[in-house]
Amino acid sequence: MDALAGRYDELSRQPLPGHRFETSWFWRLLPAGMRRRWWMFRLFDLIARHWPVPGARKGILVVRMDGIGDMVLFRRTLDTYAEVLNIDRGDITVLGCASWAPIADIVFADYRRLMIDEHAFARQPFYRFKVALLVRRLKPAMTLCDSYFRRALMADSLTWIADAPQTIVSLPYINEPTRTEFTYYLSQVGPVVDTGPYPTHEIVRHYKFLSKLAGREIAPVPPHINWRDVVPAVAEGGPYVVLNPGSNEFGRRWPFASYLDVAEKLLARGLRVVIIGGLDENAGDATARFGNDPRVVDLMGKTSLPELLDVLKHAAGVISNDTGPAHLSIALGTPTVVVVGGGHFGSFVPYPAEASPANARFVFEEMPCYHCFWRCHLRATRFDVFPCVSAVSVDKVWHEIDTLVPQQQALT
Repeated sequence: MDALAGRYDELSRQPLPGHRFETSWFWRLLPAGMRRRWWMFRLFDLIARHWPVPGARKGILVVRMDGIGDMVLFRRTLDTYAEVLNIDRGDITVLGCASWAPIADIVFADYRRLMIDEHAFARQPFYRFKVALLVRRLKPAMTLCDSYFRRALMADSLTWIADAPQTIVSLPYINEPTRTEFTYYLSQVGPVVDTGPYPTHEIVRHYKFLSKLAGREIAPVPPHINWRDVVPAVAEGGPYVVLNPGSNEFGRRWPFASYLDVAEKLLARGLRVVIIGGLDENAGDATARFGNDPRVVDLMGKTSLPELLDVLKHAAGVISNDTGPAHLSIALGTPTVVVVGGGHFGSFVPYPAEASPANARFVFEEMPCYHCFWRCHLRATRFDVFPCVSAVSVDKVWHEIDTLVPQQQALT
């Protein structure tokens, strides 16, 4: 940490071209343009930020208010943080989300962890106050937040509440509706690191941020997570390929009929098919096509998150929409084909060449309207599939999974 003090000062002196986060004391006291929800939270946040915390500050707080897929893309850089900052992993606290809390004990085994319900934190004043006090009592010597797509009322407010003597954050994606909130928070932290223009990939961003901390170039590497070796019950029937037809966004769901077309090809090769997903992601009923065929196993809504990772880890292959399980599968080393749309193409998927492992394939059908940020004007309702997703052909997906999953693996 002592070695970083000079680096912190150097980063603080570096200009941020095109951006200026400076405010007057009066504007900071009564900022114009803030949402009503911000004003509703303000008193609680102020009390928490100024809550007395006796004792010396120590350790690093890393704020990660994002989904499972984003966590996977970030996870590997965390170990390099410890090396660059010359600090024990046990002195780093990961402030993460309840959505991936069930696997945090294994995935972040060497680190301290504080998991919160990020959505409740952004909506419920009393839960927010409780969490804010917990964060304040961590007393970090340094807080880091390097997410690009983030929400100021979640990640930046938590970073601000921690009130570490040294706070380093990345420059987030800012548009006009969010500019005021980000200006308020970014004007009160230390160095703001620019990790590149949109649509720089998240993996590359993480390593650019890390390189700035280190003062030297650190090359991106593919995602990887350590996981237990527990063979799931479904594996007893022989090799299987996992299909993940769900997503929390209807538009990203490759048509269920297309998944079933691929399933027919897998069955013809002697492979079994396992369908996964949450109860609220039920994309369709496979029995309409396959009846009660024992080779088709429906596990939608029937696995915990740790059990899901066991299923993914021991699969012969995975075919998935652009959602959390796709990133988990890739990071576990399982052959994985991801159907990709164009909403923010290149930011999360496909992976950049320098950080894409051999077990990952990304299938897409490029269209002129790519980078719409999922504000698609070509679908009639929010329940329709995005045209850029539905345009991906079965043949394209089959070609990739046929290449990734060796023929001999099916002959059992």
